[in-house]
Amino acid sequence: MSSASPTVHAIIGGRLFSRDHVLAWEAERLPAAASKIGIPVPTGDLARQRVEFADDKLALGADEIKRRLRRDLRVGDVVANATARISRGGRATSVCELQVTGGSAAGLVQWFEDTYRDDYIRSMTAAHPDHFLIQALPDGRQEVIETTGGSPLPTRFLIDYTDLSTLTTQSDPDADADATGVAISERGLHIGGVRHEFRDVPGGFHARLCVEFPRTTLPRILSEHRRHLAIEWSNWMEFAFGAGR
Repeated sequence: MSSASPTVHAIIGGRLFSRDHVLAWEAERLPAAASKIGIPVPTGDLARQRVEFADDKLALGADEIKRRLRRDLRVGDVVANATARISRGGRATSVCELQVTGGSAAGLVQWFEDTYRDDYIRSMTAAHPDHFLIQALPDGRQEVIETTGGSPLPTRFLIDYTDLSTLTTQSDPDADADATGVAISERGLHIGGVRHEFRDVPGGFHARLCVEFPRTTLPRILSEHRRHLAIEWSNWMEFAFGAGR
C-alpha cells in the first residue's frame, strides 16, 4: 500500500469528529480492556501503547485469552443468544460513517480480507483495545472475541462473510466495495451481522459502517458501538494505507 497517511474524520449522529476525538476514545478504552484481560497498561503515548498492548495479547495466545475470559464469555454467550431469540430476527443498527482522504474503497477491502498477510492477526487485534482475538478460521470464517461498545462483557462470535441470509439492511447499489456477513454465536445462532460499505469519492473514499444487533439490544450499546466502529476502522485505514504500521 501507499506510504501516504490518510486523513480520517468520523461522522456519528450527524456530527463530525476529528481524528483526535477518535484517538481520545481509544485511549479511554485501553485501561478497561487491559484490566479485563489481566495485562498491565502499557506506558508511553497512545501509538506505543497500541503496539505494546497488541503484542501482549498476541503473546498470551488464543487459548490463554479464552481461559482468562471464560466466565465473561459464558455469560456473554447466554445474553447474546437470549437477546437474539427474544428479538425473533428483528434487528437494530449501529452506524458510523468515515470520510477518508487518500486510499480507495477496493484497496481497503482487499487489505482487510487478505488473511494471508503476515501481520493479519496483529493488525486485526491492534485496531482496538477491546479486540482480544480476531483470527481467520480454516473454514474461512472470522473468529472474534471483543467487547462491543457499551457492553460490560466480551463475547465470542464468528462472522461468515459468504452468508448474507439473515441480514435485514439493504445494500447500497453505489458502493464500490463492501465487507458484509452474518454474525454467529457459540451455539450456532445468527445474532446479527455487519454491512460495511465503501464508496470512492474524489481524493479518497467514504465508509458507511453498519452493525446489525438483535432488535432488543440496549440503546446504550447501539450508541456506544458507533465509537467502537470509528476507532477500529480509522486504525485499519491507517494500517492499510501506510500510517501506524
